[in-house]
Amino acid sequence: QVQLVESGGGLVQAGGSLRLSCAASGNIFGINAMNWYRQAPGKQRELVAAITSGGSTNYADSVKGRFTISRDNAKNTAYLQMNSLRPEDTAVYYCNVRGIMEVRATSFNSWGRGTQVTVSS
Repeated sequence: QVQLVESGGGLVQAGGSLRLSCAASGNIFGINAMNWYRQAPGKQRELVAAITSGGSTNYADSVKGRFTISRDNAKNTAYLQMNSLRPEDTAVYYCNVRGIMEVRATSFNSWGRGTQVTVSS
């Protein structure tokens, strides 16, 4: 089993910053990608940022230039630095990790339980 522990969510005023973290644990052989998604009430879940094992990153247009995704391979942890936050960034943010288990080299696609980010105006 691969478990993800998310932290860093909370309430912040517009223009402020938050840093989310996602720590993966379990019998992990390797991680191929770590992603951050978000879902606001009444809206579809969307990909916010992604980072591959090689360090390539992708961002949603709405957060480009404001958010930065990074990873610490030694800790199996991903981070999402969120700056210049706007009320429209309010959502539940979910960590998603894809990789390979040590046992029988089985692939996995694991999701965190989500952390609430609320940006007030």
